[in-house]
Amino acid sequence: MISKPKKIALTVVAIIIAIYILSPFYLVLTNTFKNANSIVANPVGLTGMSFSQFATNLNAVVNNSNFNFWYAFATSAVITVVSLALLALFGGMAAWVICRNRARWSTLVYMTFIASMTIPFQVVMLPLISTFRDVGKFLGISMLQSIPGIVFAYCGFGGAMTVFILTGFIKGIPYDLEEAASVDGCSPEGTFFRIIFPLLRPVIMTVTILNGMWIWNDYLLPSLMLGQSGKVKTLPVAVQSFVGSYVKQWDLILTAALLAMIPMVIIFLIGQKQIMNGMVEGAVKG
Repeated sequence: MISKPKKIALTVVAIIIAIYILSPFYLVLTNTFKNANSIVANPVGLTGMSFSQFATNLNAVVNNSNFNFWYAFATSAVITVVSLALLALFGGMAAWVICRNRARWSTLVYMTFIASMTIPFQVVMLPLISTFRDVGKFLGISMLQSIPGIVFAYCGFGGAMTVFILTGFIKGIPYDLEEAASVDGCSPEGTFFRIIFPLLRPVIMTVTILNGMWIWNDYLLPSLMLGQSGKVKTLPVAVQSFVGSYVKQWDLILTAALLAMIPMVIIFLIGQKQIMNGMVEGAVKG
């Protein structure tokens, strides 16, 4: 049993941590109801807030020709959805082969996936751009400033965590199910798509939401691969259009940031139970 003073102390610590974590969202939410002058004068307080100003900011963001909100939103949605579908499919296939193959190379491949998770993106970002440029010239396909190129990059960077979580889950699936399917004449491909893949649905939901929040909110990789002046822009990159050399339109920047956050907040609130259950099941079964 936890003593009452200790419980109170833990509660206070939890409240302080919660305030610290939620403070950026508070600043974004409150400042979307202010104009630029009010934000600069008092970014933390509630003075200067009005619904009419929020409507003005919202209209300025959505109808801004330089920002092109709906095009950036659609681009982010396409990149996120396609990347998540490929990560779920190929990540599940890779994890299944690694788990069921007892050869030494499968362990080596798995450890390579794990090791790649420890490499910071900043270490490889410049060689990555150079490599993608050379590969694009060799294949005759534009790997930079294109949706296929950045989707390929996200599949590479997100594959390690996806395989890691799915492998831990697949280890807990009885091998007898696959043996029974093989006896009934089911091919390896049929065994995966008819038996294994449907069982992976809870943990796939977990990795999909985690990867989805990362891909949707990512700024560094799209800014490097798509560029600031390219036609293809995700929402985080497009927000940069409100940042000038001498003037920063904070009212429009924060309103655009709020619009970009809303889809991920909704998805997280809907799928937070699946995230927790999938992480626990993957860890326990691993």
